[in-house]
Amino acid sequence: MRSLTILALAATLAACGQPKVEPEFGQKVRAYLLANPEVLVEVQTALRAKQTREALAAYRGALEHDPRDRVLNPDGKVTLVAMFDYNCGFCKTIAPEILELARTHPQVRFVFKDMVIFGATSEYAAAAAALARTPTQYIALHRAFMAAKPLNDEVATRIIVAHGLDPAAVRREQASDARRQYLSDVHDIARGLGLEGTPAFIIGDTLIPGADAEAVKVAIAAELRRKR
Repeated sequence: MRSLTILALAATLAACGQPKVEPEFGQKVRAYLLANPEVLVEVQTALRAKQTREALAAYRGALEHDPRDRVLNPDGKVTLVAMFDYNCGFCKTIAPEILELARTHPQVRFVFKDMVIFGATSEYAAAAAALARTPTQYIALHRAFMAAKPLNDEVATRIIVAHGLDPAAVRREQASDARRQYLSDVHDIARGLGLEGTPAFIIGDTLIPGADAEAVKVAIAAELRRKR
């Protein structure tokens, strides 16, 4: 316990920019760390968690309340943000489970944020989804795009027409300055959060990279308990 106290004090001094530590004290800290190197892993993990919480706090508004995103269950008391690409294989794998969670959890707002990383066809599909006139139409488009393997321009156009949208209008939306700004803004958020790929899910102070449906379910349950 005394060694832990020494380590905590050393970390505090370092964080405060303390310019000088007595040699004997430094030797004790060094000896402790050499004997217990696993503590460094714990410290690194804690630091990453702290940085993630701070980043999520900084981007909270943009993550949860960007009017350009599509939202299901808008009156939910907690918010789950899904960042995805329509040509991401892992996104396609988890998409049915996310839609089912949205159906069965009306108390959760589901925010769908287009993190396009796989090129022009993904942009085309995302632009079409952005033009959906109702939540039902959005869900149908989202499900169809995610089910298409592969999703190319020809397949995307068939889906767009089948769901009552005009491909020419979708192309105009895709090329618009507003749409390009939106995609750029999403990439800025992703960089700020240290995300390198899709999918990613955020709820409260929890960031889940990858298609981990069980982790998403656990995080939703924990956030709902916290909001009781």
